[in-house]
Amino acid sequence: MPKRYLLALDQGTTSSRAIVFNADGEAVASAQKEFPQYFPESGWVEHDPNEIWSSQNAVAAEALGQAGLRGRDLAGVGITNQRETTIVWDRQTGKPVHRAIVWQDRRTADFCDKLKKSGKAKAILEKTGLVLDPYFSGTKVRWILDNVDGAREQAERGELCFGTVDSWLIWNLTGGEVHATDPSNASRTLLFNIHTGEWDDELLKWLGVPREMLPEVRPSSGDFGQCADFGGAAIAGVAGDQHAALFGQTCFKKGTAKNTYGTGCFLLQQTGEKPVTSKNNLLTTVAWQTKGRRRKYALEGSVFVGGAVIQWLRDGLRMIHTASESEPLAASVKDTGGVMLVPAFTGLGAPHWDPAARGTIVGLTRGTTAAHICRAALESIAFQSAELLEAMNADSGIPLKELRVDGGASNNDLLMQFQADLLGAPVIRPKNTETTALGAAYLAGLATGAFENEQAIEAQWQIDRTFEPQIKRDEAESKMALWRDAVKRAKGWPG
Repeated sequence: MPKRYLLALDQGTTSSRAIVFNADGEAVASAQKEFPQYFPESGWVEHDPNEIWSSQNAVAAEALGQAGLRGRDLAGVGITNQRETTIVWDRQTGKPVHRAIVWQDRRTADFCDKLKKSGKAKAILEKTGLVLDPYFSGTKVRWILDNVDGAREQAERGELCFGTVDSWLIWNLTGGEVHATDPSNASRTLLFNIHTGEWDDELLKWLGVPREMLPEVRPSSGDFGQCADFGGAAIAGVAGDQHAALFGQTCFKKGTAKNTYGTGCFLLQQTGEKPVTSKNNLLTTVAWQTKGRRRKYALEGSVFVGGAVIQWLRDGLRMIHTASESEPLAASVKDTGGVMLVPAFTGLGAPHWDPAARGTIVGLTRGTTAAHICRAALESIAFQSAELLEAMNADSGIPLKELRVDGGASNNDLLMQFQADLLGAPVIRPKNTETTALGAAYLAGLATGAFENEQAIEAQWQIDRTFEPQIKRDEAESKMALWRDAVKRAKGWPG
C-alpha cells in the first residue's frame, strides 16, 4: 500500500506545532505546545534550543498518536521554521554552547553600524539580497563566537556547528547524522550568496564566521536524512516559514504572490529563476529549490504591525473585548469618517524604513466614534500591504493578477474586501489556510513521490472565497493618497 500521510513540523517563535496531512492535503491531526521566551537584557530575545527540540519532538509524537499512525506510515517529514534564529552547538556532544539568539534580538546593532561605516552594506546587499540588520543570522553567530569562552577556537577547529532552527531539528531528528539546511533558510543568514547558491568566503570573512561550522545546503525538496525515531521516516522538505507558505499557496508561476496576515504581515512575490534586486527597500530571497531544478526567488516585504493593531484596540484602548469583535464594530459605519490611523508603534518598515515614525491618528472630529477608529485600524493593515505591492510591482515589472491570503486576519471579510478594492485585483482566500505547514508537507511529498509534480499539488488548492474589487481605480487612488499624507505626518517623530 502506498504511504498516504505526511508529517509537517512547524517550529515557530512562541510555539512548536505538528500537523499530519493526508495525500489530499487535508489535516487529520495536530498538536501544539508553547515554550518559554527569555529576555536577559533590553533588546535581547533568546530561546533554549533544548526546549525548542523537546517541544517539537513531543508534538510530533502527539500528532502521530492522534492520527493512529507510526513513523513507518509516513511518506515523509517536512520542516518549516522561524527564520534567522541562530543556534551554535558542539558537534560531538550535541549540546548548545549558548541559548538561541532569536530573530527579534537587536544586540548586534552596533556591529551592523560598524560594517555600514566600513562601506560593506552595498556589497552585502548585492550578494545576499538583504539589508544589513541585526535581524539576520550572521552577526548573531559572530556574537556567540566572541562572547562564549573558547567558542571561536572550537569553531575554527571544526568542533562547533552553526544552524538556523531547521538545521537544529534535522541534527536532532537524525541523531546527529545530518548537518544541513535549505537555500531559503541559508538566504537569511547574510553568509549565503544567492546568485551562486553557495556560502560566500568574502561574507564569512567580513562577519568573522568560520566555514567549518556551516551546514550543507541541500534542495528544499530533497534528502535530509532519516529520523532516528519515528520509524526512520525520511526528512524530505525544509523551508523557512514564509517560503513554505508561498509554496503552500501554490505560487508556482512567476509573479504570483501571497500575503500572510498575522501579528505583522509578510508579503512575498515569486519572481522566477533570477533574483530581482529591489530599488524600493524590499528584500530579495530564495523562495525554494526542488530536487533537480534551479532555485526560485522572491521579493519580500514586511508590515511590522498588522493584526497587532487589533490587539492594541483590545488590550491598549480596551475598545473591544475580543479580536473577532473588530469586524462587526467596523462594519457598523460606512467608512472611517475621514479618520486615518498609521500603526507605526515600532517605526515603519518597507518601503519607508523610518525607525523614528510613531503611531498616529489624524482626521478626528467631534463625530468620530470607536467604530470609525476601529475601521481605520483595520484599513491600515490593507493600506500598508498595498504599499508593499506597489513597491513589488515597480521592482519586478510584473503586474499583480491576484493576491492569495492566509493567516488569522485573512478571515476578516471586511478587511479582505477593502484590500481587493485598494489593489484593483482579486484577493483569494483558500479553504485550507494552514499554508505554512502544508507547504512543508508538499515539499516533502514532492521529494518522496507522494506527489508526482507541482501540478498535482496545484490541483488540491481550493478557493474558499474570492473578493473582487468593488470601487473604481480613481477612488482607490484617492484613498491611497490620503494614506500617504497620513504616513508623512507619522514620520520622524522627535524623542
